[in-house]
Amino acid sequence: MLDKLHEECGVFGIAAAPHSAIDPAYETFTGLFSLQHRGQESCGIAVNDAGVISCRKALGLLLDVFDERSLRAMKGNAAIGHVRYSTTGNPNVENAQPIVVTHNKGNLAIAHNGNLVNAGELRHEIEMKGGIFHSSNDTEIIAYIIVQERLAAESIEEAFLRAMRRIRGAYSLLLMSPRKLIAARDPNGFRPLSLGRLDKHYIFASETCAIDAVGGVFLRDIEPGEIVVVENDRLRSIDSGLRAEKSFCSFEFIYFARPDSVIEGIGVEWARREMGRYLARESGVEADIVIGVPDSGISAAQGYAQESGIPYGVGLIKNRYIGRTFIQPSQDRRERAVRLKLNPLAANIKGKRVVMIDDSIVRGTTSARIVSALREAGAREIHMRISSPPFLHPCYFGTDVPDSDALIAHNHTVNETARIIGADSLAYLSLAALSDVLEKSGNCPVCDACFSGNYPIDPPAAAEKSIFDRRIHFE
Repeated sequence: MLDKLHEECGVFGIAAAPHSAIDPAYETFTGLFSLQHRGQESCGIAVNDAGVISCRKALGLLLDVFDERSLRAMKGNAAIGHVRYSTTGNPNVENAQPIVVTHNKGNLAIAHNGNLVNAGELRHEIEMKGGIFHSSNDTEIIAYIIVQERLAAESIEEAFLRAMRRIRGAYSLLLMSPRKLIAARDPNGFRPLSLGRLDKHYIFASETCAIDAVGGVFLRDIEPGEIVVVENDRLRSIDSGLRAEKSFCSFEFIYFARPDSVIEGIGVEWARREMGRYLARESGVEADIVIGVPDSGISAAQGYAQESGIPYGVGLIKNRYIGRTFIQPSQDRRERAVRLKLNPLAANIKGKRVVMIDDSIVRGTTSARIVSALREAGAREIHMRISSPPFLHPCYFGTDVPDSDALIAHNHTVNETARIIGADSLAYLSLAALSDVLEKSGNCPVCDACFSGNYPIDPPAAAEKSIFDRRIHFE
């Protein structure tokens, strides 16, 4: 419904000792529940019961797919889980994860967050050798390559290490074999992946908030290019030897991650407040109230208010009972849907000069509707401030940034965009400020390709994101 970027996928995994009091399926469900913001399209959990891996997955939210009865039936000593929003592949159950495969040396399950930039050529190579695919996502390609490499490798981790030398792009993933739980990150470290402990048991999660949710203790981030293996309740690390410039996705801090997560040693809420402070320094304006667009705009709005001295207030009320996939077919119904999702608090904004902070503008349609709603509620002036630089380029590493033609900032100047959305003024966070917050203050080198066009890995030759969907259609 809303003109916003969709969240990333989320992964969670736990390896428990045999006869442990820990219930891996239930702990994985709990961890995934705290990662639901990263994907609402489909979800799944795979469990390992004495070497036998089984999986339950479907379209929908976790509460749509799992209940107490289904979780009780999922017995095992290890589990991995996934919540998905599709950046490649159509929204259907065939593309839900984890993916479970059986091969001549056993079976495995894999859950993956990210995008491969060479997925097309790898898939073509496999198909020309007779390989077949059931889905249109690149996770199945990774699984296929691991199985190929396992034929000659002495262990599953060696097979994955060989696979890492063939795949290129963004991947933070969990791999479960009959005896091992393996976590790995791509050499650029595009996507987050954290290591924690729950009692004596190791857990992995896309964000630290999931480790907190199960009562675990955060230990550290998985390093770029690192493979971590848990076997018999013992952990060991393997350096893949693959080297690349660290390029963590800056939009994790701007929008994707939960405010209570700590990523790369940086508190997400702190980073967003700092972005708001920089916005106030770079593009201050006289106003009576600062408001944030829920949810990710709120911390930046509070930082802007603190820096500018303009009072912070609640100007938009979010209806949390409308799903992320709430879609209406007509313009009139879409307008009404925006009001259902975000409704102005007229008592706080009527007759006032309003600074409205949001995390981004993609196409501009939702921004225009929110500005219009604020004016109808009596706002005298509306000055829109964005806590990220303007989107100018598509992303190929797992963020659903559209092609440039669909991005309002690519096709219009800042002043033109302000007129289109109906704001009295508009300003974005500068790239320099983003760098100051994350790289200088937080010591986290980031990927800003969607803002700058400087891709840390060459993008695929074909710009089409769903590169297989034109050939594969599921009913």
